[in-house]
Amino acid sequence: MTARVSNLQEVSWLSGQRPFQFFGPCSAESPEQLRNTASGIKHHFSDVIFRAGIWKPRTRPNTFEGVGEEGLKWLIDIKNEFGFKVTTEVANAAHVEACLKAGIDILWIGARTTVNPFSVQAIADALEGADVPVFVKNPLNPDVSLWSGAVERLAKAGIDKIGAIHRGFHLADNKPYRNAPSWDLAVQFKTDHPEIPLICDVSHITGNPELIPHVAQRAFDLDMDGLMIETHIDPKNALSDAQQQVTPNQLKNLWDNLVFKSAESKNKEFQSQLEILRSKIDRIDESIVELLAQRMNISEEIGLYKKKNQVTILQLQRWQEILDRAIKSGKALDLSEPFISAIYNTIHEESIDRQTNS
Repeated sequence: MTARVSNLQEVSWLSGQRPFQFFGPCSAESPEQLRNTASGIKHHFSDVIFRAGIWKPRTRPNTFEGVGEEGLKWLIDIKNEFGFKVTTEVANAAHVEACLKAGIDILWIGARTTVNPFSVQAIADALEGADVPVFVKNPLNPDVSLWSGAVERLAKAGIDKIGAIHRGFHLADNKPYRNAPSWDLAVQFKTDHPEIPLICDVSHITGNPELIPHVAQRAFDLDMDGLMIETHIDPKNALSDAQQQVTPNQLKNLWDNLVFKSAESKNKEFQSQLEILRSKIDRIDESIVELLAQRMNISEEIGLYKKKNQVTILQLQRWQEILDRAIKSGKALDLSEPFISAIYNTIHEESIDRQTNS
């Protein structure tokens, strides 16, 4: 089990009320671009955490890699003029020191950095003793342990205002997204760290503004605490990630069409009915576990007979018959083939392990 991070403060250190809003351009390009974007956002929203990248880790050289430390002053100007908290990405100790000196309110660690424990540790060391909130994006690859490990390194360095950002994972096939949401991994992280606010970076998941409403609503349906949406005054001419940014007016429109849901309800009828349905699920779950235990006991018996008669554990034809039958039965009961296949493949792997060790 992943170790839990303790002694974290309440999310009162974030701007405004849940759901939290991380809006702003992918990159700081000029004082004018930041000011015009912030002005457009301020016209529609008040309690925003204004985001902009200063140092941009690009996949290939000779592309726009950010304006560097000069952009920190621009962000502070935005903070002073519009009253927004400001945040930017850090990838090494020098970035941290520059941000702390400039007075940046919130830092975040990007996906390319989270994947490297050495880099995260260097950042944690640079942050030791600092009173600044830090958000951690999930690593590029689907590894929740790396994500949790980064959080734990920060906590060990004394940072008690920690958040996380779900920005999707880079898989062999991410379509139709830029990065696959892999919601199950985000839920796993949230389950391991319920005390940490989890923000969904819908821009990096979708890579396409048309997909933002769907992904944003899914994030709220999964009880995430806010959204990060890249917003630019002129997306078509943005120097980085032009294809995934929205204008402040587009941002307002899509936000107004989202339904933010609470994890709890004060409606007594709802609470009563939910408790009845959950009790039914609990009883079914108990039966499922008991039946699985019985199935594994039988698998162990079969394993002993196979070993005694020098028969291979894997019986491909038999396994295919079981899977085909389960899929057919599942379809008749309105259960999808991928769902049944995933369950039975897990059961089959456990059966093979039991037979191997019997």
